[in-house]
Amino acid sequence: MKLTYFQGDPPNFGDELNKTMWQHFLPDGFLDEDESTLFVGVGSLIQNIYPKAARKIVVGSGYGGYTPMPDISDGMWEFSFVRGPQTAEMLGLDPALAIADSAILLRETPLPTPADGIGVAFMPHYESIERGDWQRVCELAGVHFIDPSKPPEQVISEILGADLLIAEAMHGAIVADALRTPWIGVRTMNQVHRFKWYDFTRSLNIDYRPAFLFPSNGREGWAATTGRSGSGPKARAFLGGPLARPLNVACHHIAARSMQNLAKIDPQLSADSEVERATGRAVEAVDGLVRKYSRDAA
Repeated sequence: MKLTYFQGDPPNFGDELNKTMWQHFLPDGFLDEDESTLFVGVGSLIQNIYPKAARKIVVGSGYGGYTPMPDISDGMWEFSFVRGPQTAEMLGLDPALAIADSAILLRETPLPTPADGIGVAFMPHYESIERGDWQRVCELAGVHFIDPSKPPEQVISEILGADLLIAEAMHGAIVADALRTPWIGVRTMNQVHRFKWYDFTRSLNIDYRPAFLFPSNGREGWAATTGRSGSGPKARAFLGGPLARPLNVACHHIAARSMQNLAKIDPQLSADSEVERATGRAVEAVDGLVRKYSRDAA
């Protein structure tokens, strides 16, 4: 059974959790390089991209809308559990399978020491690293910048050490919630990423209130206005060029004030009972999967 997850450039925190988290729950040899069975873990990985002949074992993944819905009626999909009710409804699954994003299982793993001196932190979506100027905005706002492309242990340490996480990155909010760091979810610049936020928050009965954060530069303003990525060659050439520098500098300062104002509003956090319930059910689902496939292999 081969571990399958999105491998981006730059790497993305939520997806990179797959590299280390599963070793705490799966016995040695459970995962291998056999592509006839795919272990589909952390991420928006329920997509129409996998070989039809491969068996897909979904363990806490979600549907993100990045591809058309896969045909799950062909007998080649097995669902241990999924991220949330949105995914279950879209795929016509038993609502009982809508437990939580599998990153909630970090609660049951050894965690790094919380980083010192974080205070308020901001974590952008990994696409905003290339498109946006968030490190500069954070410097102006006096907010700690968490880079979602850094190693997961570093990111987790910074989230643990934060008093508050402002997150455009959904897995920043998921991990913050799991580890009990209050968070504020920022409405993503690219509209395609919004569906999955409601999936995550509904699974934990969070009344999700996405907050507006002013774009960090002209390219992000274009993305927010048009619903496009802001990463095309024309957007990069014009809005990232010298002629746009006055606009971009103005955006830096307005976005910094916007971030400072966000840090003053009431943050979100699921109830302890909700996160404990979901964690227990996720652990039970993984244990059941291990028992099943260990028995089949015997």
